[in-house]
Amino acid sequence: MANRLAQSQSPYLLQHADNPVDWWEWGPEALAEAERLDRPILLSVGYAACHWCHVMAHESFEDASTAAYMNEHFVNVKVDREERPDIDAVYMRATQAMTGQGGWPMTCILTPTGEPFFAGTYFPPEPTAGHPAFSQILQALADAWENRRDEVMESAGQVRDFLGAEDDLGGDPLSSADLDEAATALLRQFDAEAGGFGAAPKFPPSMVLEFLLRQHTRSGDEQVWTAVGRTFEAMARGGMYDQLGGGFARYSVDRNWRVPHFEKMLYDNALLLRAYLHLFRALRAQGEGGADVALAERVCHETADFMLRELHTDEGGFASALDADSDGHEGTYYVWNPHQLMKALGTGDAAWAVQLLSVTGGGTFERGLSTLQLLQDPDDPERWARVRERLLEVRAERTRPARDDKVVSAWNAYAITALAETGILLERPDLVEAATAAATLLWDLHIEPGFVRTSLGGVRSGHAAVLEDHGAVIEAFVAVLGATDDDRWLDRARHVAERAIAHFRAEDGGWYDTADDTEALLVRPRDAADNAHPSGASALAHGLLALAAVTGDHEIRAAATSCVESASALATGAPRFAGWTLAAGEALLDGPAEVAVVGEVGGPMHRAALGLLAPGAVVVATRKGSSLPLFEGREAIDGKATAFVCRDFVCALPVTDPEALARR
Repeated sequence: MANRLAQSQSPYLLQHADNPVDWWEWGPEALAEAERLDRPILLSVGYAACHWCHVMAHESFEDASTAAYMNEHFVNVKVDREERPDIDAVYMRATQAMTGQGGWPMTCILTPTGEPFFAGTYFPPEPTAGHPAFSQILQALADAWENRRDEVMESAGQVRDFLGAEDDLGGDPLSSADLDEAATALLRQFDAEAGGFGAAPKFPPSMVLEFLLRQHTRSGDEQVWTAVGRTFEAMARGGMYDQLGGGFARYSVDRNWRVPHFEKMLYDNALLLRAYLHLFRALRAQGEGGADVALAERVCHETADFMLRELHTDEGGFASALDADSDGHEGTYYVWNPHQLMKALGTGDAAWAVQLLSVTGGGTFERGLSTLQLLQDPDDPERWARVRERLLEVRAERTRPARDDKVVSAWNAYAITALAETGILLERPDLVEAATAAATLLWDLHIEPGFVRTSLGGVRSGHAAVLEDHGAVIEAFVAVLGATDDDRWLDRARHVAERAIAHFRAEDGGWYDTADDTEALLVRPRDAADNAHPSGASALAHGLLALAAVTGDHEIRAAATSCVESASALATGAPRFAGWTLAAGEALLDGPAEVAVVGEVGGPMHRAALGLLAPGAVVVATRKGSSLPLFEGREAIDGKATAFVCRDFVCALPVTDPEALARR
């Protein structure tokens, strides 16, 4: 049996390289083999940090008898959804249509030409209440293929027709009334007691929160402000946030943010870092001090430190994720019981920490263990600093969760934008340096020659970048331009934008998630909905808006507007799945503002400019002048750093006092 996964770049595929299953990677060879053998394809999709992917692998794919049956009756294909979001998008849509739900691991059975006729997620090794065993599923599907082929092909044809029927993604610009109505709809789903939106499980709504922060800036709606503040605080104080090491887990399994699914994803932490930074500046601008501002600022510093400490790669990028599991159990690295605290801290500090961190005798998680929560600020900050440092030392001796070292273009771009902004606003030049290094890696390794989605260990993959990668990278390059006074980043952002506009645009004004010069799948995916991270269209809207603000390019701005319009129906009808589009809509409505700072980079005026609450404002600073269109004819006044603020081709008087700019 060929071990075809052994040379893969994907950590997820490498996890399965020693399975007794005869796995193929996705490609024409696998489809040709299915055609040659006249067998269906068993497509298994997951990712390296997925807990239930590990469970199903151990129960089924490592089982010799199950693997033997799979090898005899199917051509088995393994896909890393993070490398191939296009494949995942096509077959996840089919899975949701056939089962009413989705998730990973995802299992689809396809004809040799790639048409799905069965789909599901996790299947147990033994029958459970309402769920057949995986082996029973396989036997039934093999029998159907052999003995009821006509029924199978008819079902596959119906699914193909469904997937091929493109949704009408046309729409109108988002008006202020549309945006306010979306905020009102979100408030109806707000959990006033626990924070967040909807019921458990609760995912961190970073994109929705960014929209609501922008909407509140414009409307002053106090209900929106209350919902935003409660959600931010609940997430930061609960068990989903790592109270010792910083950084957020994937989601909370309960409504109170107490028990997380422990995997830590780069995109979550990057998007949340930026959201908490914008909360911090909103709190400060409104004159609210004390615990709220301190909490937001602390989360920003700790989350950025976590990203640099635990996700930074040797090449200068950021790894995709940390696993949820270690030592055979989920969350083992992060949870504690009173005995462990006493052993680490001694009697006095342990008793204090048990109360402070909500650690109980029975446990708030599993096996008598508790997640750590910080529901109130410590009454003795110095004692907490000492206790936290000691617990981090003890935790470092535990088995660390595995890391997925794959560098994903879009997710690194979100990190770059967040770190560049945070580095300037919170006076952390190390964060600007890290953002610039990661952006340089993307340009040198991922984009030239030919834009790819992933790399590993400094080696680029053969997987083409998707629309989300293009949009996020454009915004990231503009953010680095704004933070470094290096004009090369404008040319690089333009290069990516030109490719996106040329190769992803649909005839109806919408946007495809894959380029017209890349591998053709069963259908060409186009999904305007934000899920775990922004959709391709919403990511591109933000990137193009930022670039248009710097260049004044009307074509680029028109393309950004079409991105928002293509998702406007979704944004008004289901705003929880369109937070990033709604946030872009607020930026369009506001201008967005263009701020040119002449005479300094990283100084008080630059910080004051980044502290402005104008939705989607783009800030670029230069020490001695720049060739950028934004700086044409602009010089520092009387030798002082000077800010020039424009919006919709109308400019205000220049400002030389940072405090006056902040008041504006």
